Amino acid sequence: MIDLTHLALLGLAGYRGTQLAVHDTILDPARDRIIAWHEARQDSTTRSAVVTLISCVYCMGWWVSGALLATYLLATGTFTGTPLLVHGVEWLAVAGLAVLLNRLDDMLSRVHG
Repeated sequence: MIDLTHLALLGLAGYRGTQLAVHDTILDPARDRIIAWHEARQDSTTRSAVVTLISCVYCMGWWVSGALLATYLLATGTFTGTPLLVHGVEWLAVAGLAVLLNRLDDMLSRVHG
């Protein structure tokens, strides 16, 4: 199992990656293209799901956190030898911290305008 320091760092990275994917202006052109793609066929379930994914911090945060955790586990050689259920719990922990930070960020931005 990953120690708390690494889980915290992965959670912080998950928060930042989620912000990048959902809110940061650097990815506005990509998001705009996806939204235009969706508007061309709004009745498409697949296109609606993709737009939901790229606009929802909870949805995107889950997958960003999972990708970061998998990358960390594979890069450090700690994926094998640990039960898959443990990695699932680690994924929940990383995603939970990332979404908690996103909620805090949203709350603070509402308070400070």
